Amino acid sequence: MHSPSRIPRGRRRTHGCALLPLSALLAALPLAAAAQHQDTLPTVTVNATADGPVGASDAAPLDLRAARPATSDTAQLLRALPGVSLSGAGGVSSLPSVHGLSDDRLRIQVDGMDLISACGNHMNPPLSYIDPTRVGSVRLFAGITPVSVGGDSIGATIQVESPPPVFTAPDEAPRVSGEAGFFWRSNGNALGAHLAASYAREQFSLRYDGSTAQADNYKAARAFKAAGPAASDKPTQWLAGDEVGSSSYRTRNHALTMAWRGATDLVELRLGVQDIPFQNYPNQRMDMTRNDSRQFNLRYQGQFGWGLLHARAYHEATRHAMNFGADKQFWYGPAGNVPGMPMDTRGHTSGVQVRGDVELSERDTLRVGALAQRYRLDDWWLPSGGGMAPDTFWNIRDGQRDRLEAFAEWEARWSPQWLTQIGLRAGQVRMDSGPVQGYNSGYAAEAGAFNARNRRQSDHTIDFTALARYTPSDQASYEFGFAHKTRSPNLYERYTWSTGGMAMRMINLVGDGNGYVGRPDLRPEVANTVSATADWHDATGERWGVKLTPYVTQVNDYIGAERCSGGMGAMTSCTATNAGATQGFVYLRFANQDVRLHGLDLSGHGRLGDSAAWGRLTLHGTVGYVRAKDRGTGDGLYATMPLNARLALSHEKGGFRSMAELLMVGGKTHVSAVRNELPTAGYALVNLRTSYEWKQLRLDLGVDNLFNRFYHHPQGGAYLGQGRTMAGTAVPWGVLVPGMGRSVYLGATVKF
Repeated sequence: MHSPSRIPRGRRRTHGCALLPLSALLAALPLAAAAQHQDTLPTVTVNATADGPVGASDAAPLDLRAARPATSDTAQLLRALPGVSLSGAGGVSSLPSVHGLSDDRLRIQVDGMDLISACGNHMNPPLSYIDPTRVGSVRLFAGITPVSVGGDSIGATIQVESPPPVFTAPDEAPRVSGEAGFFWRSNGNALGAHLAASYAREQFSLRYDGSTAQADNYKAARAFKAAGPAASDKPTQWLAGDEVGSSSYRTRNHALTMAWRGATDLVELRLGVQDIPFQNYPNQRMDMTRNDSRQFNLRYQGQFGWGLLHARAYHEATRHAMNFGADKQFWYGPAGNVPGMPMDTRGHTSGVQVRGDVELSERDTLRVGALAQRYRLDDWWLPSGGGMAPDTFWNIRDGQRDRLEAFAEWEARWSPQWLTQIGLRAGQVRMDSGPVQGYNSGYAAEAGAFNARNRRQSDHTIDFTALARYTPSDQASYEFGFAHKTRSPNLYERYTWSTGGMAMRMINLVGDGNGYVGRPDLRPEVANTVSATADWHDATGERWGVKLTPYVTQVNDYIGAERCSGGMGAMTSCTATNAGATQGFVYLRFANQDVRLHGLDLSGHGRLGDSAAWGRLTLHGTVGYVRAKDRGTGDGLYATMPLNARLALSHEKGGFRSMAELLMVGGKTHVSAVRNELPTAGYALVNLRTSYEWKQLRLDLGVDNLFNRFYHHPQGGAYLGQGRTMAGTAVPWGVLVPGMGRSVYLGATVKF
């Protein structure tokens, strides 16, 4: 019924085809590297486990250090990994997308904890709970995810870990160490600092990490057309020019880690505290005005005669609030300003995980484990006048989501060349919600119907994966496999109940400006994925390498959206007009649909030169492509990243490390018509960075978007950063969130 919008042909050709030469360049990297190094290579023994876990890729530690001064958003640390893109949100809360799947469809673990976003706009995703300066490692399972690291997800698994505890050697004196650093970024006048200090003995380790970051609104490369004030709205503070409204933030994080080790055991306790006084959102109608989190994370690891035992228990409590920030005003008219719209959320997540790695023989390893997770959520909106009174609006009351899962995974090393892995994971997700109410009698009909129905749901889930790795030589390896995975709906997808326009606009997990309502009878998503990876490289993997990963995923009962109609009561926005609208913001109901995603990742690196006089010069590149559509209607999935590429030239000599980076993104033309998604034009950005390390001091300097290019990121969302964000028809549809203009940054870190 809704045909996708299209970018003019000439525009599309310019940027889409411009990425094709990079694919050929990546394929030629081995030849370029071979021309630079012709001597005889030493013999290397092939080891099937030398490349790490099957299906995993790790961010390079040097790349993590280089990226920290340029961002306060931990999700940005994944940007260089093949298959990863980022959906825009707040300044510290981007949502990773891997192979076209994002948010709850990924399993994202922070220090082993499965954290859950307690917000109707998902403003507090898991990666927002750890500052980039505290990240020690990043691991991504982008293709076939083993069942031992999967569960309640249909896509990739992302594991972000703090630095491991440090102990002294036997008979060594206690050691005190740490580091302190700061950064400044010109665009948005972003400032931040961090401090880490540790005390280590042979059997005891203590570490503190603290960080703070803040930024004003950032600026686009040029003025953009946003909302304009009416004559009667002169008291309203409107933004103008190139400033992107509602993009400022302030955040503070603290963590204390204690660890004890014995001859074969390790016990680790992490305590975390987060305080975000505010984080504003240019693609949401509300802003975060508070996010307080407390984390308790206890881990045990023990070595026994039969293998390794891993156990973890954790608890996280979030107190979250939303309202209108300084750039958003809620006006009924020139008569006066309504005092905001307070929205409060309280979430509690508790989990226990146990896993055993049993060495059955030199060939066979059995991994078995179980997980239990308990989640509770309350989401309420206090009365604030006008139509939002006299009662408290209960969006979700006593929301419950409990997971219980067990898995078994058999890994066999048949020979130095062949490794296989087969796993099965079974579980149950039980969900429920208490009775709700609206602000007033206008919501009574829908609230009564919701309260009268049976809201308890129980989903039985099955995951199955089969993978194989073939390593015919020290210069090639091949991985291929199949995965069957299941994800149950989250509480907002199932239990948000009001079709009133104001209430629906408060529920938005993707930043598209539309309003959403839940559906209690949603079925779990079930995905079947086939993926393969070919990895060619030199014997050491350092001089050159090319990796290619094609994949296909078919999802039955994908939780998408459909236009809602036939809502109950005078407040409803689910009308026949809404069902047929081809422009403007619309109202949607979460719905099951069948979708298909396919694509490929291509990455490579090649050493162009290495000499004592000039240093080491290396070329890196990635190409990503994914196509996703509804199998029934042909409609595109919202915020799918178009063809994109990254080309980077790095140089290392002594303590200097520099990089010039070119990011290229094709035009987005395959859009979601049901959401009235807008297309975006292609663009290219140039980033430069350099660093110098001398003894205990490290200095970083860089510039992002060197040529100050104006652009719209394909996953940036609709611009709602200023003005009457709650008045659906008064917010200008057709304005996308502009990307950040040129930004110079510098950072300094000193170790002690």
